Amino acid sequence: MNRPVNKNSALFFVDRHIAEGRADKIAFIEADGAQRELSYGGLAEGSARFAGALLRRGVRREERIAMIVRDQIEFPIVFWGSIKAGATPVPINTMLTPAFYEGILNDSRASTLVISAELWDNVQPALAANRFLRQVVVIGDAREGAEAYNDFVKDAPAAEVAEATADEVAFWLYSSGSTGLPKGVRHVHSSMQATYDTFCKQVLGAREEDRVFSAGKLFFAYGIGNGITFPLAVGGSAVLLADRPTPELVFEVLEKQRPAIFCGVPTLFAAMVNAAEAAGTAPEHSLRICTSAGEALPREVGERWDRLMGAPIIDGVGSTEMLHIFLSNRIGDIVYGTSGVAVPGYDLQLVDENENEVSDGEVGELLVRGPSMPEGYWNRRSKSQETFVGQWTRTGDKYERNADGRYIYCGRADDMFKVSGIWLSPFEVEQALIEHPAVLEAAVVARRDEENLEKPAAFVVLKEGVDPSVTEEFKEFVKARIGLWKYPRWIEVVDELPKTATGKIQRFKLRETQGEEVN
Repeated sequence: MNRPVNKNSALFFVDRHIAEGRADKIAFIEADGAQRELSYGGLAEGSARFAGALLRRGVRREERIAMIVRDQIEFPIVFWGSIKAGATPVPINTMLTPAFYEGILNDSRASTLVISAELWDNVQPALAANRFLRQVVVIGDAREGAEAYNDFVKDAPAAEVAEATADEVAFWLYSSGSTGLPKGVRHVHSSMQATYDTFCKQVLGAREEDRVFSAGKLFFAYGIGNGITFPLAVGGSAVLLADRPTPELVFEVLEKQRPAIFCGVPTLFAAMVNAAEAAGTAPEHSLRICTSAGEALPREVGERWDRLMGAPIIDGVGSTEMLHIFLSNRIGDIVYGTSGVAVPGYDLQLVDENENEVSDGEVGELLVRGPSMPEGYWNRRSKSQETFVGQWTRTGDKYERNADGRYIYCGRADDMFKVSGIWLSPFEVEQALIEHPAVLEAAVVARRDEENLEKPAAFVVLKEGVDPSVTEEFKEFVKARIGLWKYPRWIEVVDELPKTATGKIQRFKLRETQGEEVN
């Protein structure tokens, strides 16, 4: 019997570039810190040696390698090295609390943890009661009970790439987890190339000569696609930023590193537009195209960015479960305020509470079918059965499809509520509020009035220097744009809105902490 072809994803994304003559080309560039660079040759060798270091320590096939690693050149080395060894890397959000780290590390049963030294003090309390970790590796100086990364890989032999099938689990990502412990999503080897073949190749149009900069971090699906999958698929280069992406820092990266593609989230785009408009200048850049995901991009933010930068934003929808974007606008066909149409290779459905497809103009839950569907959740059988229905994946998002076939975001299923017997989309009200020149950000949730009926309540972040008395205008402003019954009955000014690490507004926290009614 012939030996099966090795479908380990590291062969396509890493090792083939050596045979294709890119050994000396820069694959990753650090925009901050030591500003180090990593070539394709360095990535291939470094990942092979990290794989060898794991194997000589007795790490076995399919063991989990937890990664609490900032966006730095060790991230792709550890990620691909783990995959080369036949182990399973598990990138984890770098901004969690010790309690969440303890839960995820125990849930994944990782045998090895690799952690950036800057994160040690926050993570270390989560390690004391762990029963599964055999070794902890710190990128930086050694800590008590942990080994320095350089010592761990020193003199390690370069390992052969482990054989794998296309349907074998390659890595996990933990969902953002709006409530409770995040869920481990198990992705197979073929999924990363599927996201390249669909969104990257047919919508984004990334090129070998491109530099790509993702403000979205590598530990979640959007970031790993932007910052690892797509640049490596085309033989391009990725710019890494370990620090928090403030508008000032991102503008500096755009000017100095000159990426052609920038991948952000709506919150960041809004903050950058406001910062640039306040400064009265458009920053220098070499951008050709931008992408946005994590939450729907407000129409007003997209239009202002386009006028300011001359580099349009492709707003799209993806998920941790589907690994990257499956519904999107595209170059030459951008309608701000919509999520576009299905990415080639994916099918979409909108269904009501009885699983019947809804007509154009009606709101339904979005289901998606496509080649990057995961194997399922780890250790969450009932949740897997609820989310993955045959070939379809439930997104939990409510959408409306217009007569042109474009999808319009209405909110998360658990964020929707009825006013006067009609479903209301918090996002629609938020988008109307953001169009007011005084508003930086807005979030809308349901609040019960004196008759115990649900009505919209708005939390707004005002632009710098704006007098809070301007909120008196907001109710009439919203009425004039989207309807008399949709306006917020209460408006509360806040300093900031609660968000996940991916930039999604956590409306459930606003519902839980609503104070006295504010007229």
